Amino acid sequence: MLLNIDIKGVEWVCIVWLSQDKVGMREILEGVDQHGVNQKTFGLPDRRIAKIFVFRLIYGGSAWSYCFDPDFNWISKSPVYWQNVIDRFYDKYKGINQQHDLWVQTAIGTGQLVMPTGRTYIFEPIKLSEGGFKWPRTKILNYPVQGLAADIASIVRVSLRKRIRKIINDCIIKFVSTVHDSIILDCNCGKDKLDSIKSVVDDVFRDIPDNFYKLFNIRFNLPLSCEIKYGNNLLDMQPI
Repeated sequence: MLLNIDIKGVEWVCIVWLSQDKVGMREILEGVDQHGVNQKTFGLPDRRIAKIFVFRLIYGGSAWSYCFDPDFNWISKSPVYWQNVIDRFYDKYKGINQQHDLWVQTAIGTGQLVMPTGRTYIFEPIKLSEGGFKWPRTKILNYPVQGLAADIASIVRVSLRKRIRKIINDCIIKFVSTVHDSIILDCNCGKDKLDSIKSVVDDVFRDIPDNFYKLFNIRFNLPLSCEIKYGNNLLDMQPI
């Protein structure tokens, strides 16, 4: 039996934590359906589009990139339209806007970004084929979020392995892979053990802030949760 543990919305939680954006933090703490709310706020056609829009924007999406993207240009091919949506996003999440500006200015000014966890990213300007140079804005905005998400996944993976070995000792559980924000386990136990495994996983996520502080001496002041599915293969999975 396979278990798939998905860390819910980890990239969004990461950018909100890194920026300490007040609106984003309030939405997370209150359990607001952020993508549903933003669909209406930004005038987008459905929740899925709102979700994709946000994640591409926090990784450096521009008005022109939405115009040429088939996921979006059926809505509008006008850069003015998409710039308006981007401006409305940054007007709502002012902390993220300020963080993005700070990262770009710091990377251009010093050639690097140093994260609260100690991760350090080195950046260099890219030589353009038509001549001249430009700084890799998408990488500058992407790396801090992806790196923090990887740190969180590592905390979950290590903590989970230690706890499962102590508590569930009558079945073999192998850690198969970590794919981005998903951790995949291979278990030889039956469905009767699912509640016990879920209880262990819930404890792991509840303790992420404490473990984060132990590792990095900084408070992670936002909650994280997960979705757990099980099945005989990754195609046929059911939620616990």
